Amino acid sequence: ALGSEVRIVLDAAQHFVIPAQVSYVASVAQFTPKTVETQSERQKMVFRVKARIDPELLARYPEQVKTGLPGMAHLRLNPQREWPPELQVRLP
Repeated sequence: ALGSEVRIVLDAAQHFVIPAQVSYVASVAQFTPKTVETQSERQKMVFRVKARIDPELLARYPEQVKTGLPGMAHLRLNPQREWPPELQVRLP
């Protein structure tokens, strides 16, 4: 859902965990991979999601901020659950 908490772990800096929020969710699911040939593959539908890092947080680390870095975004679908230890916020 929009505004849900996200944790971002960049491939180039896996020792940091960056907090963010869901800013966009696609209205239509897509298959991954895009070519689907079996019923089991059809179950692997995903929704494109964008995450936004707080601009004030980004402003605190101007030397480290780079656009286009690959990484993994982890979404917390249940706000009542705690983040696991490996996804607790860790910043430089």
